[in-house]
Amino acid sequence: MNHQEQIEAAKQYTVAKLGKDKTGHGMDHINRVVRMARRLSAGEQVDPFLPVVAAYLHDTIDEKLVTNISAAKQELHDYLLNNGFSAEDVATIMDVIANISFAHTLDQGEIHLSLVGKIVRDADWLDAIGALGITRAIYYGGAHHEKIYDPQIKPRHNMSRAEYRNLDDETIINHFDEKLLGLKDKLFTPTAKAIATHRQQVMLNFLDEFHKEWNAEA
Repeated sequence: MNHQEQIEAAKQYTVAKLGKDKTGHGMDHINRVVRMARRLSAGEQVDPFLPVVAAYLHDTIDEKLVTNISAAKQELHDYLLNNGFSAEDVATIMDVIANISFAHTLDQGEIHLSLVGKIVRDADWLDAIGALGITRAIYYGGAHHEKIYDPQIKPRHNMSRAEYRNLDDETIINHFDEKLLGLKDKLFTPTAKAIATHRQQVMLNFLDEFHKEWNAEA
């Protein structure tokens, strides 16, 4: 298989796994991350092949979406080998998608990623901020029956991975303070950092307007 056929195989695998997702991790999200991975690859002068493949596959073994992670990893590993990916490329792809989740930074500290991993993580995290980040936070929070906001519930900081996954103690608006507003400063590539500057301001403007309206000041 040539690279384009392998990219298509990765895409179809993800469609089969996440095509019906209703939590904000469906193919609309995946396709945006792929487009951004291409843009960041160009900006960093990197061959886009592996970043694009990993971008397509990055949520297929996510613990939020998969019950048996070990089985999901093995299934994907075998699928890639059966579709002509070299053992080296498979190892790179699996390492990237296993280590780019925000949750991994909570208990394990900063993960040392390859350049491919940095591009894919930046692409994924950019989709969590800005206007898209606002929309996805509301969409995901609604899907999990979170409160929109409660002034009596303060944002959580220095969370463990288990605390982060406990949505009982989170509101949609607090999620911005707990995670989204901090992503900009954790991006790796100069291209992503430049994009994030505008998206960060979009979120800050939204939060300012939200609190004014909440308090009947606007």
